[in-house]
Amino acid sequence: MALVVQKYGGSSVADADKIKNVARRIAATRDKDNDVVVTVSAMGDTTDDLLELVAQVTSHPSPREVDALLSTGEQQSMALLTMAIQHMGYPAISLTGVQAGIKTDTAHRRARILQIDPKRIRRELEKDNIVIVAGFQGISEGEDITTLGRGGSDTTAVALAGSLEAEVCQIYTDVEGVYTADPRIVPEARRLDEIGYDEMLELAVQGAKVMHPRAVEVGELFNIPILVASSFTDSPGTLIHGGVSMEVRNKVRGIAHDLDVAKVTVVGVPDRPGIAAAIFEPLAAANISVDTIVQNASIDNITDLTFTVSRGQLEEVMEVIKPITQEIGARECVSDATLGKVSIVGTGMQNMPGFAARMFSALSEKGINIQLIATSEIRITCIIDEAKVKDAVRALHRAFELDVGD
Repeated sequence: MALVVQKYGGSSVADADKIKNVARRIAATRDKDNDVVVTVSAMGDTTDDLLELVAQVTSHPSPREVDALLSTGEQQSMALLTMAIQHMGYPAISLTGVQAGIKTDTAHRRARILQIDPKRIRRELEKDNIVIVAGFQGISEGEDITTLGRGGSDTTAVALAGSLEAEVCQIYTDVEGVYTADPRIVPEARRLDEIGYDEMLELAVQGAKVMHPRAVEVGELFNIPILVASSFTDSPGTLIHGGVSMEVRNKVRGIAHDLDVAKVTVVGVPDRPGIAAAIFEPLAAANISVDTIVQNASIDNITDLTFTVSRGQLEEVMEVIKPITQEIGARECVSDATLGKVSIVGTGMQNMPGFAARMFSALSEKGINIQLIATSEIRITCIIDEAKVKDAVRALHRAFELDVGD
């Protein structure tokens, strides 16, 4: 028997009828002589609803208790899905993240998986059970329930596939695969049949919501093929894997965008060794992820240092940075939460010139001002006004002719 790991997102299990539909899909996979392990998200908007309740109770909730609350969403859907499968006559059992052996670090609301002990899952598979695992959660070394952050069920599924040495991890959601851009913004965007881990990781990090970045990292680590497909149609989806050829296709594979961007600038920073560490080490200690970093040229040993973070962390960032600004003798610290970013991604960009110029020209023609620029070997990102992001995505999709097949 081959082992298949599947994941179903919140929209796929949003109500009883959809849960029954997912149960039928799981049963069909089992009927093909497969062992099946399934990771499931909370139903519909359950997580958001629970967070709204938290806000009504307190403005400063304990992260530990928030995790204890949010983990119940996935437990509801795992139990209901298991019941639906059992009603169809198939043996099935549900397991929480703790019962499934998912061990994490102690960073509540954004914990990372440290290891998975799959012994309990293997025992249930040996009993011929379909195993339904609550996504998005685990247990810390201190035996507290933790959650993995938005999209964490993707990471749960791929990590389980790696630890169980599954043949494939199938991520089922409300989209039919990975597209050249968000089809809600660019109607002519194309679904990609396949994409490499590196390209998918860049797209995910830069804002493509179809896959969580950590899930892609884990997939590459274990070399697990990841299929992204719709739970509502029979579309073949997009296969994420290694070894995708870059020579016979468009060098730019996709356009990613993100509106969750805030800019922080420390103004009048003394330009001396150790200043950057004094700023960024406390942010790292607070589990704050920094994205783009730009330092202006020094004039009279004074410079400005700018970086971006997610908007949801801006208040926390400013609480950390403002005292440091005074300690290092900088003039002030200012922020801007009205920004977005747009990126072009493709491994074929590595050894060919002209992509940056083409990108900047396309944005200029639409009157879009670039505030910051960041690059990697296979990606160019521009920080721009959030109101211009959709126009930028459309302009870049046309400029790189992504509506045309490879």
